[in-house]
Amino acid sequence: MFGTILQIPIIGMETEAFAVLLIAALAGGAFGAALGALPSFVFTGFVVFLGEGLAVLEGEIGAAEAIGAGDIATGITDVIGFGAVTGPHIAFAGGVAATAYAGKKYPEMDPADWDYHFGKNILYAFGTKPDILAVGALFGVLGMLITQVMGGLGFPTDNIALSVVATAFLARLAFGYPIVGRVGGSSVLDMSPFEREEKRMATDGGTQTDRLATEPWLPHQYEWSGVTAIGIVGGILGGFIWLETGSIFLGYGISAMSLLFLNLGVEKIPVTHHITLLGAVGAVIAMPAIGSEPIALLVAGAFGAISGLIGEVSQRVFYSHSGTHVDPPAMAIAAFMFVLGLLYLAGLLPNSGYLGL
Repeated sequence: MFGTILQIPIIGMETEAFAVLLIAALAGGAFGAALGALPSFVFTGFVVFLGEGLAVLEGEIGAAEAIGAGDIATGITDVIGFGAVTGPHIAFAGGVAATAYAGKKYPEMDPADWDYHFGKNILYAFGTKPDILAVGALFGVLGMLITQVMGGLGFPTDNIALSVVATAFLARLAFGYPIVGRVGGSSVLDMSPFEREEKRMATDGGTQTDRLATEPWLPHQYEWSGVTAIGIVGGILGGFIWLETGSIFLGYGISAMSLLFLNLGVEKIPVTHHITLLGAVGAVIAMPAIGSEPIALLVAGAFGAISGLIGEVSQRVFYSHSGTHVDPPAMAIAAFMFVLGLLYLAGLLPNSGYLGL
């Protein structure tokens, strides 16, 4: 019976291959919890950068008789970077869920310099605590399953990003957090309580807590003008990298690697992987339709800005008011790529970026 289930077309894998992926996803999710969600994603950036760099190198020298196709870049991006080792739907998702669990189970672990709810501290590495690693492992498997099933169904978006979002919301439900949370300002989009440093009232109606009433995802990257500006810049650079190398994901890798500095406490490092990725996609879509590299770069900048703004709306609605991390870049990628996927299926775009539809 078990083997028959694993042979269904939706999964599209042999039993043994699926078992290998399942076991690896358990370890990958635990790995994400051990390192912490953000550090594990930094590793995603390094691995993707390596894989894409080798792929570009292979493309340059692949005509040489001594080197066969695939002999250099042996699927590093897909198998490891976006796979069971550092795939965001597995390692990052496991880390996010582990942090949500620890926020309720171990509030005493909350660092003194962390101003938000501990369930949002995705910088925190949980080391070797078995129950926290187990949570990461379970959500790593859940993230893998969501990605595999949605991919098998042909759902027209980036299903890794979709899985990151889905597992984050499931973690909120599993560990007793509200989906949106109590709004501190005049609306879910209002960040002014943060600017006034207002504190949240205790849930029992008592005195104020140390927690801020509104907690923007990035205190240095939430104003509309700044998000738009970095969106244009990052989008153009993502598009330029694709034009020069043919890699859609190389800019994404560079953006993810840059978060090492954010993790190390360097202030005001922008988060841009959702911006550079969609910038590259904008150039990919624009070139066949327009045929002009300068205009393609302008389209890339526009796509980057749109993706940044979608991320900002997402954080204002789903991040700022509850107690766990729901990833705004993943929401932006999943939402934007879904729209692009539908437009392609409707015959309105020349291609679907990297979706392979």
